[in-house]
Amino acid sequence: MAISIKQFAKETGVSEYTLRFYEKEGVLPFVERNKNGNRIYDEQNFEWIYFIISLRETGMPLSEIKRYAELFKQGDSTISERKQMMLEHKTKAEEQLTQILKHLERINYKLALYDVMEKTVKFP
Repeated sequence: MAISIKQFAKETGVSEYTLRFYEKEGVLPFVERNKNGNRIYDEQNFEWIYFIISLRETGMPLSEIKRYAELFKQGDSTISERKQMMLEHKTKAEEQLTQILKHLERINYKLALYDVMEKTVKFP
């Protein structure tokens, strides 16, 4: 199954501009072109873009994602280095999640206070 950039953008929620940028920067490797020179996307591209989205949304800089893609293209000899990158990023993402959960606890505490206040305060 090969689809156009327009359809790929629609299905992934990533703009055509961003897809072109990612390809140009070497972050989204393996984008093929048809005989007319138009980009065509396949299942491998879906896997890559969802992986990129996961890394970006958990705070990995584009430069690190680019480094990962470069290592991937070099083949199996870089598995250990890629694994180490993922372990380090996982640790950072877990730390972020811990912080978010602490913030959420504070928000929930404030909401609980408001629940109590609404029950005890008489409104005119």
